[in-house]
Amino acid sequence: MSFDLELKGRRGLVTGGTKGIGAAVVRALSAAGVELVTTARSAPAATMDHAHYEPADLTTADGCARVAAVVERRLGGIDLIVHVVGGSTAPAGGYQALSDDVWANEINANLMAAVRLDRALVPSMVAQGSGVVVHVTSIQHELPLPESTTGYAAAKAALSTYSKSLSKEVAPKGVRVLRVSPGWVETEAAVRFAERLAAEAGTDYAGGQRIIMTGLGGVPLGRPSRPDEVADLITFLVSARASAITGAEYVIDGGTVPTA
Repeated sequence: MSFDLELKGRRGLVTGGTKGIGAAVVRALSAAGVELVTTARSAPAATMDHAHYEPADLTTADGCARVAAVVERRLGGIDLIVHVVGGSTAPAGGYQALSDDVWANEINANLMAAVRLDRALVPSMVAQGSGVVVHVTSIQHELPLPESTTGYAAAKAALSTYSKSLSKEVAPKGVRVLRVSPGWVETEAAVRFAERLAAEAGTDYAGGQRIIMTGLGGVPLGRPSRPDEVADLITFLVSARASAITGAEYVIDGGTVPTA
């Protein structure tokens, strides 16, 4: 039995593709033969040989419109969209620390970037009768951390609900829409965070990791996921091997979210 992912020659967009999960997705899809455009506010650390990098601020409507235009111009259409862009700049201090501007930033980064790009690009998928959209959500929409991630978690919950609704609308037209919900992933930012916690506690990096796992209520696997593990899951989901899967959310969190 062949396990060919049948991705060679497909055209794709990966947002937030210069660091962490996004960069890992770019590597995985490029290796599978996908012709890619990727975008982020920060440039990649190294030259991307198999993807066109377009700098853009996707928290703005203008940034999204510009990226959509670049996709159409360079690729002539789109088969795959992987929305990785997101994050939080909210201060600690719980709900009272979240001003209207902070809320707007969280929603624009974690929800509206995907909404705007989908609105621009999904119609061409519908017109051709095929395509796959992946929204990267977060386990925090189920397990928010009230001290610092209320806005981020709420925006990711909205993204998850939007994604499910979109899947129901476009699945009959040949377009699959899926969600991938990571837990703690050992990105560059996560490493810096663990190192800072370790320094503050007078321990080593492994000790910093244990502090994070304790704060999350425990990670049964005993370690964070790696960006390439999340990317491998996404690569399978956008492939022909997953052609009967749509509307679902796949959690990749080392067992952090307790389920029955």
